[in-house]
Amino acid sequence: MGNHLKEEVLSRRTFAIISHPDAGKTTLTEKLLLFGGAIRDAGTVKGKKTGKYATSDWMEIEKQRGISVTSSVMQFDYNGSRVNILDTPGHQDFSEDTYRTLTAVDSAVMIIDSAKGIEEQTLKLFKVCRMRGIPIFTFINKLDRQGRSPLELLAELEEVMGIESYPMNWPIGMGKEFLGIYDRFNNRIEQFRVDEKERFISLNEDGEIEGDHSLKASGLYEQTLEEIMLLNEAGNEFSVEKIKEGELTPVFFGSALTNFGVQTFLESYLQFAPPPQARNSTSGEIDPLSESFSGFIFKIQANMNPAHRDRIAFLRICSGRFERGMSVNLPRLGKQIKLAQSTQFMADDRSTVDEAVSGDIIGIYDTGTYQIGDTLTSGKDNFQFDRLPQFTPELFVKVYAKNVMKQKHFHKGIQQLVQEGAIQLYKTVRTEDLLLGAVGQLQFEVFEHRMKNEYNTEVIMERIGSKIVRWVEGDDVNENLSSSRSMLVHDRYEKKVFLFENDFALRWFQEKNPDVKLYNPMDSEH
Repeated sequence: MGNHLKEEVLSRRTFAIISHPDAGKTTLTEKLLLFGGAIRDAGTVKGKKTGKYATSDWMEIEKQRGISVTSSVMQFDYNGSRVNILDTPGHQDFSEDTYRTLTAVDSAVMIIDSAKGIEEQTLKLFKVCRMRGIPIFTFINKLDRQGRSPLELLAELEEVMGIESYPMNWPIGMGKEFLGIYDRFNNRIEQFRVDEKERFISLNEDGEIEGDHSLKASGLYEQTLEEIMLLNEAGNEFSVEKIKEGELTPVFFGSALTNFGVQTFLESYLQFAPPPQARNSTSGEIDPLSESFSGFIFKIQANMNPAHRDRIAFLRICSGRFERGMSVNLPRLGKQIKLAQSTQFMADDRSTVDEAVSGDIIGIYDTGTYQIGDTLTSGKDNFQFDRLPQFTPELFVKVYAKNVMKQKHFHKGIQQLVQEGAIQLYKTVRTEDLLLGAVGQLQFEVFEHRMKNEYNTEVIMERIGSKIVRWVEGDDVNENLSSSRSMLVHDRYEKKVFLFENDFALRWFQEKNPDVKLYNPMDSEH
């Protein structure tokens, strides 16, 4: 059992794709699934008008807007590796979901649009990866369109991201003159838009085409050789160690839409990306090769199957083997749970999973037991993994049901959607009005849409604007301190929280009430 488990775990590669909206994330995901044989026909994002939607965008609102707002999980096998891709929402209002997803992966793939370079959202997510020391692989996309010069893109990458880069390949021309890529790593040229048998041209020891070839007649070939010489002399050295530490990013050029350079990228990625890594817990580091099962829940998603009002908790397995029907401990509640129903994902296609090992992501059915961040363990283990980050909301609305007769549906819908962690729920202390807090406006729109479509309840939301949120240390506070500029509310765990109108109101309150200790969970270890 031991050796077999070890082999399985070491074959796992679990990564998230991070990028700015429209950089081509969903398209790249699809092409990778195509290579893994997980889908037969990539419903490219370009084909939205034909009703062919991207496989990973399964929620109705995503189909209408053409953006990914939930992190879906896809799994496929390729060349002896089992790959788990976590597709993260590109829209910035959902960065909280993405942030938590990044705690469940061992590496990240960053997609950059060659015409736009590094965009704000990519930079934010990149910083999270750097903070956690996650190895990062970069795919510079859309080479079949006119973009910025590759050297300029590399310089920006190193300067803005503060990371060394090593181009694994280099484009020969771009846009209408895009002829292919010079593959430094495999010492060959991969030609664009040619017959399969002519796709690869091998290079001699000097990195040049031997003998006659039509490509040599192009001035772009000569220019590429000069740029490669420059990279060899002045560029960074390739270092597996630095990739593992997240200090050097291998860079790949290609075009996801035309499926060019994607296979080369996938094969190199699988060679250098890390297998499942150890995780910190209250009992120290947990070895992924340990035989006893453990994992943590990083996401909860309601109604993935509209026909059944179900909720799925996404579990990252951190050690051992999961077997359907096994009993596990939930240390937060001090109780045992039998994991009878489990599933693995291919976007909205789900199949029951009987076994999974460290590194895999599985879905377990949730009847309302789990919270984001819960640890599950087996046997006598009762440790808990490090807490997941909780974002502090900035925008608030007051919410109530349009139809008073639908209170039951309204409350059920709110409870379920709040447990997914995209919006946060608060109650005013005296009047018990319900307030929703979110990082961005889009989350409220998605909430309204899903309440109507999934819970058959129309809601009215009154904006109360942006607030500065601070939790009360120890919860002991006089309710009379609540005012319009410093509103006292409870969060869903009954902890007391102040919503301040602005910085001035916060400072004024702290000066007047020095004995009330306030904190922001993003700044501290709370």
